[in-house]
Amino acid sequence: MIRPVSDPIGLEVRWDRLAAATDEAASTMLRTAFSTIIRESNDYTVVLMDREGRTMAESRAGIPAFAALMSSLTALVLERFPAEEWQDGDCVITNDPWIATGHLPDIAMITPVFHRGRLVAYAGTVAHSPDIGGTPSLSATELISEGILIPPLRLFRAGRVDEGVKHLLLANVRLADQVWGDLEAQAAAHAVCRRRAQEFLADFDEPDFEEFAAQVHSVTDAAMRAAVRELPDGVYRSTVDADGVEGRPTHIACAVTVRGDEVGIDYTGSSPQVPFSTNSTLNYTRAYSMYPLKILLDSSTRTNWGSYLAVRVTAPPGTIVNPTFPAPVVARHLTGHLLSCAVYQALAPVLPDRVIADSGGAPALRVRFAGVDDTGRPFSLMLFANAGMGASKETDGLSTTAFPTNSGSGSIEALEAASPLRFLRKELRAGSGGRGRRRGGLGQDIEVRNPTSRPVQMVLLGDREQHPALGLAGGEPGATAQTVLDSGERVPLKSVSQLPPGSSVVISFAGGGGFGKPEEREPEFLVADEIAGYTVRGPERGPVTVRPARADGPEEVGR
Repeated sequence: MIRPVSDPIGLEVRWDRLAAATDEAASTMLRTAFSTIIRESNDYTVVLMDREGRTMAESRAGIPAFAALMSSLTALVLERFPAEEWQDGDCVITNDPWIATGHLPDIAMITPVFHRGRLVAYAGTVAHSPDIGGTPSLSATELISEGILIPPLRLFRAGRVDEGVKHLLLANVRLADQVWGDLEAQAAAHAVCRRRAQEFLADFDEPDFEEFAAQVHSVTDAAMRAAVRELPDGVYRSTVDADGVEGRPTHIACAVTVRGDEVGIDYTGSSPQVPFSTNSTLNYTRAYSMYPLKILLDSSTRTNWGSYLAVRVTAPPGTIVNPTFPAPVVARHLTGHLLSCAVYQALAPVLPDRVIADSGGAPALRVRFAGVDDTGRPFSLMLFANAGMGASKETDGLSTTAFPTNSGSGSIEALEAASPLRFLRKELRAGSGGRGRRRGGLGQDIEVRNPTSRPVQMVLLGDREQHPALGLAGGEPGATAQTVLDSGERVPLKSVSQLPPGSSVVISFAGGGGFGKPEEREPEFLVADEIAGYTVRGPERGPVTVRPARADGPEEVGR
């Protein structure tokens, strides 16, 4: 039901203030976090929710898709801990992949906000922990091998740490100081949210957020439904293939159904779940289907719970996009990030001016280095770096830019300060963007050296080794990703290996797909690309012959 907004300017002022509160809380988390994953790579989210757990405002940095599932996450937490059981100063955490954000390293935190003695809201965060125990390997066949599973538990009770929960958690991780430091950083962000939310209600003389939440949810719901109504009714299909694990490719089948002001995204026909860590839980599948659709159709309106009421995402249980417990899921992004490609390929026939070609960073390539330096101090470092985005009809793809995630790369200086590793170079990868009337964004080459006298473990979680980012409308695929040791040996992108003492490795990130026929690119753009060093002549960029995604025309459905 659309609620009338009698004072849209006043509503915007209040909404902007609440969003600023989440941004301030996010800054607090970044400044107090111990690990580079949060403070450098922005792998987190911060939200404020109403008393029902529905998001009202979200931080503008961090991972937007995480914010998209905070409402469903909180609803499940409230089933375990009903509203009447909460006290001021309570804090519940969980990393259950079927409740939270899809894999164990992400720890979600929920805290209540009280005003004048009444529970009026919740603050929520998710942050990627630097360590969650377990054995980092894609060969895990069940969840328990991937780390400690935390069901919804109270970490704080009325402002006091539950020492039993704390000790149990820290006894199961290797980097206890960093893990606890990051959890305290999340708690600090919650304190900012709580204080600013209370000030908001006091300044506007409101008893709670009920009226405000109803209005902002109505605004976002109406905006999304208006955007959906502009699409012709029909069923639009695509398929996307991924490298898979151990030579077993996986398949994503996507059907986008538009009916009036609602959209259904269904993944029937996708591969069965696999005994490897690339399964994507349904909540993660929903997040990485809804968020790309939201920015495609309604990029100008802020997001909250109302933004996704018009979208329904379904997938058969037991598939790679809806696995059953206890499937391994630590590398769920290798499937989940591809869903943006599937949705955009499906809608390309009806939104050719707005979709982009596949991005080389969908899915993202992550590299974890771990070991012991020459002083005997253990270290663990997750390298977050970005590939090239896909091109659109009007513009070249952005180089080394994350999509559909929003994680940052962080500074080389900070990464070197946190480990003994040395970064010898970090540069654009010439020729990696797919050719087209508009060129795909470039990936990058990063060379990392192990200067210690001990081997360093290197865990690669990537794809796009055999299946590059596809182009659209005649655009060519981008270059595939690869990792090569200084010995010339190629390291598979899903592997656990050793970087020997004194050795280096070059990690090459994939390029984005091109848009439009290459022969239609304007001569001045070709010259500019060559002058800038974006193109290369001579050696092939890597294998690019793949079965293309299928984008069928609409099948008529009734309104």
